Amino acid sequence: MTIRTALIGFGWSSQHIWLPRLQAAADYEVVAAVDPHPGRRSRFTATTGRPAIPSLEEFDPDRVDFAIVALPNYLHARVGCGLLERGVATFIEKPVCLSTTEADFLAAAENCGGVSLLAGSAARHRADIAEFRALLPQLGELRTVDLSWLRASGVPGGGGWFTNRGLAGGGVLIDLGWHLLDVFEDIAGPATFRQVTAMTSHDHVNTPSKGTTWRGGQESLGAVAVADVEDTVRAFMVTDSGVGVGLVASWASAAVTHDSTSIRVTGSAGTATLRCTFGFSPNRERRPGITVVSDRRIQEIVVPTEPPGTEYDRLLDEIRDRLADPRARGTAIRGARRIIDTIEAIYAAAGEPTALTESAAMEDVG
Repeated sequence: MTIRTALIGFGWSSQHIWLPRLQAAADYEVVAAVDPHPGRRSRFTATTGRPAIPSLEEFDPDRVDFAIVALPNYLHARVGCGLLERGVATFIEKPVCLSTTEADFLAAAENCGGVSLLAGSAARHRADIAEFRALLPQLGELRTVDLSWLRASGVPGGGGWFTNRGLAGGGVLIDLGWHLLDVFEDIAGPATFRQVTAMTSHDHVNTPSKGTTWRGGQESLGAVAVADVEDTVRAFMVTDSGVGVGLVASWASAAVTHDSTSIRVTGSAGTATLRCTFGFSPNRERRPGITVVSDRRIQEIVVPTEPPGTEYDRLLDEIRDRLADPRARGTAIRGARRIIDTIEAIYAAAGEPTALTESAAMEDVG
């Protein structure tokens, strides 16, 4: 039995990440899309032969089993709640929500609709993360985890919603930082933090030459004269169980020449460090690998290399399995709530505003 799937939003991620993989997967059938923009609707229909509608008001929940919400951040929770309440199992791209209040609304909607909310970063499904995770038991008792994702030049396109706090909910922390925090939970287990110290900076977010090159022009929901989000965040946190967690994320860092992700775990018996590049940037880590240091010995491990985006194939496999398992209901939103609670705490420690504003001029899908 195939899973009848609708794409809610047909922007870059739906066109380049979701649709090709859904079409290649035997378990899924893409049956519809919802998007307010005529050009994107025409592109979807020309590609799939299936209908695209401009508004969720015209969406028939009886014709689909599952929906993927791939919209600007500020719409994630609102649209997700509407779908869940109408009995449509729903996957929401990160960030799943922009506040703990939104997380609570989503939990209530999932319970009301009696269907599953699915969410999470695809990064935890990378082959190198799986290889890294398998090494961790030999490190002994967990002491510290250091999470880093630095781009040499990767600020999302100027003038788009990504750099507008009212639409994105924040800057690099809610963008790259969500992936890092999700992977942290994958390798270390669920955690809450008793201590948070953080700082942010805004050195390059308004510099055109620091923009991304692999996503083309950033879609805009209206002119944004000046970006008002951070491009770099540095945080140190301590979990309730006493594990120290460092987090550094930057859209444009002077410390690197290529885009690099690093996960380092230190335990009572050794340290393991993964070097790779998350995401789709072509300016990737030149020598991905894992280094393990234990008993004064160094072990270098070559990690599996895969085309960027392969992790989404595994994510779709997990979604299929979770849709069939009612016991999975509630787990995704609990994880998302922990992540957004941590993000709110980091912003508060750094003195960044967290209040969300929605412009009345912005287009909506519903």
